[in-house]
Amino acid sequence: MYLAARRLLLSLLPLLLLSAALPSCLAAPVLMISIDGLKPEYVTQADSHCMKIPYLRSLLRNGSYAEGVIGVWPTVTYPSHTTLLTGVSPAEHGILNNHEFDPKFDFSDGWYWYAAGIRFPTLWQVAHQAGLRTASVGWPVSVGATDVDWLIPEYWRVSSSSGALNPFDRDLIAALSRPDTLLKQLEPAIGPYMMGNDTSIGGDEIKTRYSLEILRRYKPALMTIHLSSLDESEHEYAPFSPEANQDLEAIDGMVARLANAALECNPSTIIVIVSDHGFDALTHTVNLYIPFLKAGLMQATVDAEVKSTRIVSWKAQPWLAGGMAAILLHDKDDRLTERQVGDLLQTLAANPDNGISGILDRNAIKKAGGFPDAAYVVVLKPGYTTGAATSGNLVLDTASERGGHGFSPEFPQMRASFFIAGTGIARHRDLGIIDMRQIAPTLAGILNLQMPSATAAPLGIRP
Repeated sequence: MYLAARRLLLSLLPLLLLSAALPSCLAAPVLMISIDGLKPEYVTQADSHCMKIPYLRSLLRNGSYAEGVIGVWPTVTYPSHTTLLTGVSPAEHGILNNHEFDPKFDFSDGWYWYAAGIRFPTLWQVAHQAGLRTASVGWPVSVGATDVDWLIPEYWRVSSSSGALNPFDRDLIAALSRPDTLLKQLEPAIGPYMMGNDTSIGGDEIKTRYSLEILRRYKPALMTIHLSSLDESEHEYAPFSPEANQDLEAIDGMVARLANAALECNPSTIIVIVSDHGFDALTHTVNLYIPFLKAGLMQATVDAEVKSTRIVSWKAQPWLAGGMAAILLHDKDDRLTERQVGDLLQTLAANPDNGISGILDRNAIKKAGGFPDAAYVVVLKPGYTTGAATSGNLVLDTASERGGHGFSPEFPQMRASFFIAGTGIARHRDLGIIDMRQIAPTLAGILNLQMPSATAAPLGIRP
């Protein structure tokens, strides 16, 4: 009897080893859709804003949700989306702002487009390494993400002064996609992909159509999608404007189509709706370059022919990020300049008309988890945003209704969104105010994966 049992065990051993190497069949697929700039109040207070968003509203009944998500420093798109994937702060994952720091304005509006800049494991990586299939459409910081099986990254070249788009940019996106034949495979069924980065509702519709086709054809276990038109509407017209509300109502229909397609592929799919930051109406612009130029901390020349300013040298310079600015030193050990900058900032902050809410020093910056190389971070009051003018008035009244972000994540106006629904998710559970760093380890748990580098506690989303 012992020998028979031993022979049976040996015969089953290859199957047992194979099953141990495969992802657990109990893991549920995850579809994470980011609606850029979605304030939670659009959904949690939909009645007071007269919102017609039936799918998003259904998530309050059918799933768990946060009253608000405390984001990262700064509350802008690229650092936030990277935290959503890694569960760590920008100072750790390395995507510190939307734009690269370009002290002499040499790089023609370069952004943190490239996944190679992410220093910590992403959900894509841990899923792919576990043998799960991954997909992503339009997600920030995804160019070159080798752990995404079906990838259409967010990328664009600098627009011309006329605003014209180069039709050959479709070929550029095709070359950056994975596999590089992906767009060619999908275009006959759903039409051409966008040129550059179309942040209109039409651009989101294109991303939705491509995402639907990827879901149906390839059935990824983890898919991330970035819809960006609400952010554009809020920048142009302010949050809760008729234009922004109309935009979100159209997005609601897209999200419903995406969720239904994912559930048709696998009824156990978990649907996750997130956003990167909140929004606030803007009233003033604060042009921090001007006092730095006047203090001799920056030197500039004006090219009269092209009507542009060029920085020729600098000892300290603001790195603008919407409602805040990091102050970087050319020589990080130059304590004399650091003291000069500190005195200048204190003088500016002493005048309440300048719109400065606070100034973070190196210790406070380290605790905040953003801009690790900065000597100071200037935090503006809600409604004030940084501007890039190099001459004129320090503070300008904003003439038209528009919105912005990048303010301290401690301000309630900057809270982002989190909604989750599906089999095994608690229904109608209010999670309260959560930390953005909790989202990645929560989703990893759904996929039966672990993210040891993400130290924030997973959310209590189970019944």
